[in-house]
Amino acid sequence: MSQGTDRRAIPQRSSRWATRSADILAAAKLTPNQISVGSVVFAAVGAAALIWSAHTDDAVSGAVLLAVAAACIPLRLLLNMLDGMLAVEKGMSSPVGDIYNELPDRISDVLFLGAAGIATAGLLSAGRVDLGVTLGFLAAILAVLTAYIRSLGSALGTRNFFDGPLAKPHRMWLLMAGVLVSIAEPWLPWSEGWVLVSTLALIALGSLLTCVRRLRRVSASLRARSKDLPA
Repeated sequence: MSQGTDRRAIPQRSSRWATRSADILAAAKLTPNQISVGSVVFAAVGAAALIWSAHTDDAVSGAVLLAVAAACIPLRLLLNMLDGMLAVEKGMSSPVGDIYNELPDRISDVLFLGAAGIATAGLLSAGRVDLGVTLGFLAAILAVLTAYIRSLGSALGTRNFFDGPLAKPHRMWLLMAGVLVSIAEPWLPWSEGWVLVSTLALIALGSLLTCVRRLRRVSASLRARSKDLPA
């Protein structure tokens, strides 16, 4: 991650445990870029667990796999926070830090949301279109688009707009909630997978609204700046 200070406000960043964790990682000579890549590892493990959970007939095994997937979500977010702490607070930024700050996040979003969609395969379809899988990848595309609009605004000279209603942390917490509720689905009066389908629909809708809101804020900022330019 780079040295930039225009970043998402995270209250936990100033907590004692977060500071201590950053100290430990810095003492271990781990770089912010390595930690960013580590977040993708957790996303890949979580995605694999999600898909695998849909292919087991044993409720206990499925619950364990879903629990693993749910645990990987906050671990991914934790590393997303710690890489920035090392880069900024510890002064360990690198020239290519912005690439490592953005690209692993987008890969992680696609892995988690795409896997959640794949885990619902066969539940709901319209003709030859599997709606659950489609929702998963639609949510992933919109999640990537929210970050693209934010980065586009920054590249055009506005600040980074981290507005919601469904920014990255909110998407991931919502997905984690859906995964945790899915653990109980074998004992609930509906087919397994409906909780994830509903969660993905909410994430897709929330991400779309986030895209619209960020685009409007970027546009308003650019228009305001143009009015301040000399004639």
